[in-house]
Amino acid sequence: MSIAYPHSSGTRKPASTAPAGACDAHMHVYDRRFALYGSPDAMVDNATAADYRLLQQRIGTQRTVVVQPRIHGTDNSVTLDAIHALGPAHTRGVAVVRPDVADAELERLHAGGIRGIRFTLYTAANAATGFEMVEPLAQRVHAMGWHVQLHWSADQIAAHADLLARLPCTIVFDHLARLPLPDAQVHPAFGVVSRLRDNGRTWIKLSGAYLDSKTGAAGGYADTSAIAQAWVRQAPERVVWGSDWPHPTESVANKPDDAVLFDLLGQWIPDEAQRRRVLVDNPALLYDFS
Repeated sequence: MSIAYPHSSGTRKPASTAPAGACDAHMHVYDRRFALYGSPDAMVDNATAADYRLLQQRIGTQRTVVVQPRIHGTDNSVTLDAIHALGPAHTRGVAVVRPDVADAELERLHAGGIRGIRFTLYTAANAATGFEMVEPLAQRVHAMGWHVQLHWSADQIAAHADLLARLPCTIVFDHLARLPLPDAQVHPAFGVVSRLRDNGRTWIKLSGAYLDSKTGAAGGYADTSAIAQAWVRQAPERVVWGSDWPHPTESVANKPDDAVLFDLLGQWIPDEAQRRRVLVDNPALLYDFS
């Protein structure tokens, strides 16, 4: 009898085996026990920490990074609770905060497993933060050893190149840096991110293949390979992989197959030792896993 996995099409397990200590460095937990903000349409049900455990068992990862979702605003209780539920020894989190956050709250978040803050500015609707908040917050979290995680469009990255160059802390770009496909390396943002990566503290998440792919699942997301491989060639020590479960941008009828997404990493990174580095060693460093 096959198992139905919440927010994931298909039932088979990946063809490739996750190495010991493999990390899913980008997923979200939604839970109605915690406060909701903004449009109720952004809520995803059946996407709790318990639901995610089924997906974790399917793809074989042992470590997890929970990223605060938009619907829960700047109340990071849902993410802290998920870290505790999934196991604080092998779970970390990325919070959303505003400049008025107290030092004591940042310390509490750190103790709860938070290691970065996210600015989801790809679309302005219901955004909890703004571009003017990035630099002052980056200054504060840099002192704690945290990073800033950016979900921005390619045009936004190019337009804020000077701001990005001033940031003192580690920068993590979501979802392959959201460059338009298939000609990602032609867009000015590719040069901006590439120059930032030369400084030794800018990372890329190999995640969200379905977000900008024109070939889509039917074409095996083939048009993502060139940009994913370019990011790996530039700095293989500063890329991590994430599932983006429960795939909140996708309709219930159009959820991707997480086994396919995990196996896609084998096409992006054919070398097994390098894949292990991306799945195990790199996230251990970025997210402070012992």
